[in-house]
Amino acid sequence: MKRRLLRVLVLSCLSGATVPALQRDDVSWPINGGVDNIRYSPLAQINRDNVSTLQVAWTYDSHDAFKGSEMQSNPIVVDGVLYATTPTLKVIAVDAETGREIWKFDPSGGAPPGARFRHRGVTVHGDRVFVSYRSFLWALDKRTGAPIASFGAGGRIDLREGLDQPADTLSVSASTPGVVFEDLLIMGSSVPETLPGSPGHIRAFDVNSGKLRWIFHTIPKPGEFGYDTWSKDAYKLSGGANAWAGVTVDQKLGIVFAATGSASFDFYGVTRHGDNLFADCVLALDARTGRRIWHFQGIRHDVWDYDFPASPNLVTVTRSGRKVDAVAQVTKYGYVYLLDRRTGTPLFPIGSRKVPPSTIDGELLSERQPYPVKPPPFTRQGLTEDMLTTRTPEAHAAVLARFRKYSKGFLAPPSFEGTIIFPGVDGGAEWGGAAFDPDSALLYVNSNEMPWIVKLIPNDDTSLYNSKCATCHREDRKGSPAAPPLVGIGDRRSREEIAALIRQGTGRMPAFPDMGARNINDVVEFLVTGVDKGRDPRLTSDPSWLKYRSDGESIFLDPDGYPAITPPWGTLNAIDLNAGTIRWKIPFGEYPELAAKGLANTGSDNYGGPIVTAGGVLFIGATSFDRKFHAFDKLTGKLLWDTTLPAAGNATPSTYTLNGRQYVVIVCGGGKNGAASGSSIVAFALPPRVAASRDRPQSNPHSAFGNPQ
Repeated sequence: MKRRLLRVLVLSCLSGATVPALQRDDVSWPINGGVDNIRYSPLAQINRDNVSTLQVAWTYDSHDAFKGSEMQSNPIVVDGVLYATTPTLKVIAVDAETGREIWKFDPSGGAPPGARFRHRGVTVHGDRVFVSYRSFLWALDKRTGAPIASFGAGGRIDLREGLDQPADTLSVSASTPGVVFEDLLIMGSSVPETLPGSPGHIRAFDVNSGKLRWIFHTIPKPGEFGYDTWSKDAYKLSGGANAWAGVTVDQKLGIVFAATGSASFDFYGVTRHGDNLFADCVLALDARTGRRIWHFQGIRHDVWDYDFPASPNLVTVTRSGRKVDAVAQVTKYGYVYLLDRRTGTPLFPIGSRKVPPSTIDGELLSERQPYPVKPPPFTRQGLTEDMLTTRTPEAHAAVLARFRKYSKGFLAPPSFEGTIIFPGVDGGAEWGGAAFDPDSALLYVNSNEMPWIVKLIPNDDTSLYNSKCATCHREDRKGSPAAPPLVGIGDRRSREEIAALIRQGTGRMPAFPDMGARNINDVVEFLVTGVDKGRDPRLTSDPSWLKYRSDGESIFLDPDGYPAITPPWGTLNAIDLNAGTIRWKIPFGEYPELAAKGLANTGSDNYGGPIVTAGGVLFIGATSFDRKFHAFDKLTGKLLWDTTLPAAGNATPSTYTLNGRQYVVIVCGGGKNGAASGSSIVAFALPPRVAASRDRPQSNPHSAFGNPQ
């Protein structure tokens, strides 16, 4: 620890750790997603009329990108300092006016990164910065980046502890920063999606000491509400039901809102018969005690990995001429739920639809699933033959042949032949979430339109190898004209090298990043040892052992690697929450190589959300392949300005003012679905003469964004 502290302090001294000079009316971006998680700023210096003159104000590069790495931080800006995390999960503090590094903290102690991190930033409160790294939550000194020794043990706590299970058997981390209410840091968690699972309970920690103050069991224990919606002993085996996308707090009401994910195992729920409260729920909890106030479940007994993908937005809408405080919740499958903030009562009617039963032995699905009558879905639902690609006759023919082999239909369950899930497990909406404009009651959400394929196979390593590798390398692993032999590969390459080849691909071999860590590790062990662990009676007799597993869900692509459906492949949507209608929808993103051939404006997959301002502008990066940062007219969807980033801005931007100048900043990490990776942060502002010609930055004096006068 002394060595780590010295490293932090030396870095701080070398960079001249001074705090920028501030003006009293500077406006910050103090929390992930902005206040109320609506990604709204009252700033208007940058507006519809002048946004086209934006220029780069500064660039910072941490220089730690690697192949497949990502960088998803929503930058926090407080007291003139910007805080974020880098691709290797170092914490940085930079001068928000110049991009000069003030300090850097490496929670790994200098260890190599190994696999990619998906991490969305930090929480800043008082004198400290909270950041998660693997299973640890750190508290750092805001001025220097040094761990605060009085927090936990030497500046950190272990998130695996306090869950009523042996900590060394659990895998618990946090990809999204927590929120602070009074003296509590309230957090969700990231846990594996396999069995045996780690529970996704929501917890509150003392901001000063790190001690656990309360816990809400998202997988109820005997005697707790919701216990009867699971199999008898599911709480001992199941995991998930976790608020991995973070939580949102209403500081006035003292209520924390969470949106949870599916229970494990994602695609085969034989060990968790029932509706599985509180998986796939919007939860309202007393922020002081963790007591449940209300809940709403969007998917019952989820086998589609249809997590609620983003934390709830706290919005105010108009109903019958009066203002109503509400919660807006976007989904992977294209719906927006609008719920009364105090009671959870839906503000638009909720319908119920019958869904197909499962053909997998032992699986018992819920017969019906809810859906909001309004607003209409913002993405297509359920893939049909008329939606298949027509990009080329050859692509159409290849896709059609595969399509006819799969099970299909909206909410068709996983199957042995493979099931098309559309929208896919990456949405619809994703972790970037939605932005809300309080002036117009428009909710802005970017959406993927990508079908995915999920296939269940016997839970043994031979079946997994045969599903993913044998087509080219043959079942006997002796190779073919298309691929080299794998017999004895353990003598030629290390386990780490084999795993990297599977994740990243090489030569003619495609990448399999979506196989998941467990599947990749099992294939590696099988290739190296020749032993099929899935046939070991010591494992198959374990209560957590499942008869079937997924072979690793994948995007349904044509032979050239483009989506197997007709465009749009991604959209940007403005939804009127007062009326329950879609105000506007546009294709979002494109593939540069297709655009060069005349196939432009197709949309593309996109990750990272929008922000909206009082200046009438919606800012968003997100598009994976064109690497664009965009400014749209928030009322019409008209593109006002765009620029090309160093790498895709798969993150949510932030905006703030310093010394009378408004900045818009985004991290540029790329790395999604084969896109190039990066490690930079880019801030934009108006040219000084244009900014100076504006009045002082306009903001609502009652907004929580403004510093007190």
